[in-house]
Amino acid sequence: MVGPGTGIAPFRGFLQEREACGHTGKNWLFFGEQHATTDFYYQEDIQRWQQQGLLTELSLAFSRDQGRKIYVQNLMREQGEKIWQWLEEGAYFCVCGDASRMAKDVDQALRDIIREHGKCDDGETVNYIRKLNMAKRYLRDVY
Repeated sequence: MVGPGTGIAPFRGFLQEREACGHTGKNWLFFGEQHATTDFYYQEDIQRWQQQGLLTELSLAFSRDQGRKIYVQNLMREQGEKIWQWLEEGAYFCVCGDASRMAKDVDQALRDIIREHGKCDDGETVNYIRKLNMAKRYLRDVY
């Protein structure tokens, strides 16, 4: 789940449902905003889910808390090998939030991960994304 800013909202709902139903599958959340102290939406819920193990992985990008801006797509690239493994194991890849820049940058990072870690050429990368889309495993709610 990649949900920076207000894009976190549906994923909070997903995680609440998984918690209520006792689902035990792996979950990975990429969340980002400008400042951790003022913009870490649903921080208590997210940290509790991480402590409980409902969130297997949590990757946080607070872009203005250090000299160099860090965004969710940067964290994705750092975790590229693991993301590739999750995809190969059948993971769903969901993105929610800003369509103008974030969604495009996240899509490019995903394609770069497939290309690098899947050892795919450009055509194979496009085909891999197409298969994810057809299987409804790459879902985007961008606005």
